[in-house]
Amino acid sequence: MANIEVEVLPGPFLQLGEGPHWDIESQSLYYVCILSGTVLRYDWKENKTYSATIDGTTYASFVIPVNGQRGKFVVGSGTRLLLVSWDGRSASVTIDRVLTDLGPEESDHRFNDGKVDAQGRLYVGTMLAEDSRNHFEMDDGKLYRYEAGAGQMVPLKSKVHISNGLTWSVLQSRRFYYIDSFAFDIKEYTVDADGNLTNETVLIKLKDDEAPTEFIADGMTSDADGNLYVAMFSGSKIIKINPETAQIVQEIPLPVAQVTSVAFGGPNLDVLFATTAAKELSLPQEPPAGALLRISGLQARGTPMNELVLPTSSSS
Repeated sequence: MANIEVEVLPGPFLQLGEGPHWDIESQSLYYVCILSGTVLRYDWKENKTYSATIDGTTYASFVIPVNGQRGKFVVGSGTRLLLVSWDGRSASVTIDRVLTDLGPEESDHRFNDGKVDAQGRLYVGTMLAEDSRNHFEMDDGKLYRYEAGAGQMVPLKSKVHISNGLTWSVLQSRRFYYIDSFAFDIKEYTVDADGNLTNETVLIKLKDDEAPTEFIADGMTSDADGNLYVAMFSGSKIIKINPETAQIVQEIPLPVAQVTSVAFGGPNLDVLFATTAAKELSLPQEPPAGALLRISGLQARGTPMNELVLPTSSSS
C-alpha cells in the first residue's frame, strides 16, 4: 500500500466540525461547526477556508447545496430545515425560508447527520440536543426522509440514540447503510422506490456487547468500489469496511481523538477529508483537534456527492 499522508488544512479549530460535502463545481469542501451554528468552505485552489455564521441559530448540523441553484443550501438547524443563501466568502449567511420544522414536541432534539441520495432526497436524523436531557443515554432520536414537494418529514426509524453516518452503495443502488452511534454497529437496509427502508440487518458489530466503550462510530461515506469509511469518535482513526465480507480491511490512524465525519473530494475525488472535534470529553483536546484533515495516498476514489432537489415552489 502506498504511503498515506495526513495534512492539517488551514482554518479554525472547531468544537464540533461535521457534515463534509465536496462540491465539484466550486472545487470546495463545505462543512459546519454544529455547536456554533457556523458554515465553512475550504477552497481547494486557494488552500483557504471561509466561514460564516447564521444569525439567530444555535446549531448548524449539515450544509448541502441545492441542485441547480448556485449559492443556495439546505442547513439543518435545531429542529428546522433552512433554505439559505451564501456566496461562500462573506461572513454571514442569509436565511431565505424555513423549509420545515419538527415542531414543539421535538424541541429538546436537534438534527444531526444529513445526506442526499441519488434521487435528490434528503435523509436526516435527530438526537437529543446538548442542552437537554442526557443525550448519551436517551434513545429518543429518529431517522427521517424529507419530502420536498410536501415540505414534510417522513419518519423512517425511531428509538435512535445518536443518528449519525449514512451512505448508499454505489454498486447496488437500493442498499443503504446507517449508523446509530450507541448501537455500536452498522446496519444495512433495502430502499424501495419511494425511499422507505426495509429488511434491516446488522452488517457488522463494532464491539462485543460486554466490551467497554472505546470509540463511537460517527460519520460515514463510500468509495467507488463500494467500501465504507467510518469516522471513529474517540478512536483517533477511520476504519474501512468491505460490506461484501463485513470485515474491517484497513485502519487509518489520525492525530486527533474525535474524528467526526468523512467525504471524498479533490479534483480527482481521490482525497479523503475528515472533520474533527475539539470539544472536551474526559480531557481537554489540543490542536490539531477540531481541524479539517486531508488524507491522500489511499489508492481509493469517491463518487460525486448528491445535491438536494427542491421543487421551484419550495425554493422561491
